[in-house]
Amino acid sequence: MTNTDTLPPLREVIARLKLSARQRLGQNFLLDLNLTRRIARAAAPLEGKTILEIGPGPGGLTRALLAEGAGRVIAIERDERCLPALEEIAAAHPGRLEIVAADALEADEAALVGAAAPVEVIANLPYNVGTALLIKWLKASPWPPWYARLTLLFQREVAERLVAVPNTKSYGRLAVLAHWRTQPRMLFDISPQAFTPAPKVTSTLVQFTVLPAPRYPAEPEALERVVAAGFGQRRKMLRQSLKSLGVPPEPLLAAAGIDGTQRAEDVSLEGFCALARAFAQSH
Repeated sequence: MTNTDTLPPLREVIARLKLSARQRLGQNFLLDLNLTRRIARAAAPLEGKTILEIGPGPGGLTRALLAEGAGRVIAIERDERCLPALEEIAAAHPGRLEIVAADALEADEAALVGAAAPVEVIANLPYNVGTALLIKWLKASPWPPWYARLTLLFQREVAERLVAVPNTKSYGRLAVLAHWRTQPRMLFDISPQAFTPAPKVTSTLVQFTVLPAPRYPAEPEALERVVAAGFGQRRKMLRQSLKSLGVPPEPLLAAAGIDGTQRAEDVSLEGFCALARAFAQSH
């Protein structure tokens, strides 16, 4: 079996193909093989597993996933300029890299991974679609979903919001949705200088382990709407902010056993799930 060591250095490939990261695509290429291997090892063991990678770009992390023993990598890339670089990696690893030229926001991941489910998702997500993709995956139906674990790079500020707890400044919609069906944890930071071009912020690797069942019962759409309403006006009391749901908030609050003078940041995950159940029954 040929391996990544037979491939030319990534910087050479990027120069030859005249690739540059595009801001409108949220791209920041990660070229340091030591760092990409560290990200891949954070999701170990990879031997024999199917990995879904989003936004591989020229394939820095893709190379590391294959080098760390991934049985198969399915890489979704919407930037056609990067496909030749990925095809070179595929040629060096016959049968182990499947390249999907598509927009991940519109992809049917369950269909792509097929019988390989549940898979691992490991990605240096494009900054401009990272949270939208995560919310899409956290709302997956049925549950447990097509993935067993997510290991994803986010901006540090987003990572802090994902693992936040009630009564803190970072606690909000992302924390509620993340803790509802997964166990999120921050693993390590990566400095801006590791990327090309260097972003203005530090990045953090976050891992989400899928729970067999949600911590509390709720419908995904109802929970997302209640949480979005509550945190949409986070400085207001819930009896005010929940009016944007289009139903009287007082019966919902009473059914959930929540004081309407509280703000969203004071409400636990259990409380939001109770509100979501009440909301789902109200219309």
